[in-house]
Amino acid sequence: MVDRRHLLALIPVPFLVLAQAELLASVLVGGTGLSLLCLVIGLRVLVWWGHRAWAHRAAERTRTRLREAFLRTPGTRAGEVATLVTRGVHDVTPYVVGYLPQQVLAVTVPLAVVVRLAFADLTAALTILVTLPLLPVFGALVGAHTRERTARQWDALAALGGHFLDVVKGIGTLRAFGRAQAQSATVRELAARHLAETMSALRVAFLSAFVLELVATMSVALVAVPVGLRLLGGGVPLHTALLVLFLAPEAFLPLRAAGAQYHASAQGREVLTKVPAPVGHTGLTPPDLARAEIVFDDVSVRSLRNFSLRIEPGERVALVGPSGAGKSTVLGLLLGFVRPDTGRVLVGGVDLREIDRDQWLAALAWVPQRPTLVPPNLSSGERQRVALATALDRRQAGLFLLDEPTAHLDAETEALVLEATREFTKGRTAVIVAHRPALLREVTRVVAV
Repeated sequence: MVDRRHLLALIPVPFLVLAQAELLASVLVGGTGLSLLCLVIGLRVLVWWGHRAWAHRAAERTRTRLREAFLRTPGTRAGEVATLVTRGVHDVTPYVVGYLPQQVLAVTVPLAVVVRLAFADLTAALTILVTLPLLPVFGALVGAHTRERTARQWDALAALGGHFLDVVKGIGTLRAFGRAQAQSATVRELAARHLAETMSALRVAFLSAFVLELVATMSVALVAVPVGLRLLGGGVPLHTALLVLFLAPEAFLPLRAAGAQYHASAQGREVLTKVPAPVGHTGLTPPDLARAEIVFDDVSVRSLRNFSLRIEPGERVALVGPSGAGKSTVLGLLLGFVRPDTGRVLVGGVDLREIDRDQWLAALAWVPQRPTLVPPNLSSGERQRVALATALDRRQAGLFLLDEPTAHLDAETEALVLEATREFTKGRTAVIVAHRPALLREVTRVVAV
């Protein structure tokens, strides 16, 4: 899911770090190589610039993949999806551009520095080797608190975004029943909770940055001070001492940067945990719907509680009930877009979750409550007629799912649609969400939800 190809651009960095330190030490002790030093510095800047450009393109590809994955996830609440594909996907950028590269450099650069100093000054190399693990240890201790607080911060943001979307969608109803002010107070309460969680996460991030900077500074001092004293005593050449002083900070710099990027990318990592597992094509072949019965076995999800229903092959069932009772949820369960919290949906005795999703959808014909067409410049009645015509034309379908199929239609068109529906669903199973009395006369059984 995450594009990591930009990390290949970091391969020259450890070699350029060593070359820059060697040449700088050589120039300062009176040697030649100033022009070569300038060239190495220029190459280091160019490599870093090229890597950043490549990293931002990789981040854009990653954001596109994540949006597609989140939008195609069955059963995810609309509010959570809206938060994930906007703020959530954007928060992945620091992870791709900042944290992943620093993870690579935090391994390669210190290793290169220790190996080089082992040949120049073994004492300094051993000191760096002993003090280097202190930064990851302290970072891990603080990071444990960071993960918990970031998860709470994301949950607060998802709750705020989801509730706000629901309020916007139902603002007309809320105003009609005088509940708009009450929902305003709820939104303010959720926003205050998100603010508190955000400030809590920031406090931990600042504390972590301070701890890592302190440990890194002390570690560099443990290397630099003994080298300086040995230089004054004549125990180490000037070139070697300068080389140690230049390379010691380079060994700790990637670890400090990785710690900072860890906190900057915390929300991005939390978003990546929400990525759905890839849907494979190894599921079972759907049973023959002409002979398979459909069973809802004590299913609970959303507003639907302990719902049980047995649908015989070829039966036409109408679902009736008040708005919000869960009629459309029943269709969502049959489509596989909604997964039961408890209970099972069985098709021919096979759990629907074990059936290959693509093959299952190919065996269905579905008319949603609000069809979406491209281009969208059609009236609601025209969209409904096009969606119905498309569904009824799926002659291979063994199961028809119709969510208020005659909504937005006049009486004459409704009569034509009912006649066509009667003809095309003859001998095939159909589940219809119905409000109009004319639809109820076309079914073999009415089920109250």
